[in-house]
Amino acid sequence: MSDVMVPGPQPAGGDPETAGLAAPSVSETEPPRCTTRTREYRGGNLVAEGFPAQEISERLDADEGAIVWLDLHDPATSDLSIVIGEFGLHPLAVEDAVHDHQRPKLDRYRSHLFTSMYAVSFDAASGRLVTSEINAFITPRALITVRKGDFDVDTLIGRWEEMRDLAATGVGFLVHGLLDAVVDGQYQAVQKLNDAVDELEDALFDPSTDFDIHRRGFELRKSQVRLRRVIVPMREVLARLERGEGQIQLVTEELAPYFQDVQDHVLRAADDVEAAHDLIGSVLETNYTEQSNELNEITKKLAAWAAIIAVPTAVTGFYGQNVPYPGFGQYWGFLVSTLVIVVLGGGLWFALRRRGWL
Repeated sequence: MSDVMVPGPQPAGGDPETAGLAAPSVSETEPPRCTTRTREYRGGNLVAEGFPAQEISERLDADEGAIVWLDLHDPATSDLSIVIGEFGLHPLAVEDAVHDHQRPKLDRYRSHLFTSMYAVSFDAASGRLVTSEINAFITPRALITVRKGDFDVDTLIGRWEEMRDLAATGVGFLVHGLLDAVVDGQYQAVQKLNDAVDELEDALFDPSTDFDIHRRGFELRKSQVRLRRVIVPMREVLARLERGEGQIQLVTEELAPYFQDVQDHVLRAADDVEAAHDLIGSVLETNYTEQSNELNEITKKLAAWAAIIAVPTAVTGFYGQNVPYPGFGQYWGFLVSTLVIVVLGGGLWFALRRRGWL
């Protein structure tokens, strides 16, 4: 830890659309592997950002009302050495933060909470879901985010700028901004998925459809299953945070309505993604039924034409015998056989037509 406190660069303007400043990386490798972002709030105001992570201890000690945010992008265990010692992070939580593919959850440790969640985006054109894992350590005075993937951290900073009047409520303000940004992204992905399912449903009976409904349906079902895995567990995460875990009480009376709003979005997203599963299944089942009906119609027509073709085959086969028969070798015999073919074949075609087979 540095003995000299280096003032961090001050924010310019507080515009939600303005990207925050990057801090010196905590990585010891060259070039740095882990990019770093930092922010400090005091008395409800943003006082510094982009300062080195090594200064967190001095900044927290300088003012008991200060809270900080440290963001690490795809760190290795060695990159977390500073915060491990500074905040006493539990080894199991650190292991979960470094390793990929954690399930959404909230774990409680003696001095901090650890949560995993996923920011998502849905590509309507391809039907694919892109996920970005986000892990977070929550202490009474700090939020430490560990990002993997392409989650836009400036979106998170924009949320904090839009609601900076709540900064005085403490670290719960930072946690709410993170949850709000992630859950809103999940809800938007569910809405886009539902729109894609509606388009698929409309395409069932549209003869001008230019894509494979069966393939598209399975792509959407795959995305729906992945989306369900990251959204449904968030209900428990939000519920536990609202109740409070251990000595960390994030939800103050002032923040309670905002956390409840995020909880409502989670519940709506979870309900909608569950409904999407049934709707996709219904579309695929209807598609199977339509394909089966089309196959039955084709089979009926083939059978009908086979019956019609059997008539001239039978007649010509009879008259093609190599034994004498009435009209054998006579011109009128040929006319009789032709007339029999036309009458029987035409009668069969008319009968099948009336029954809807042709």
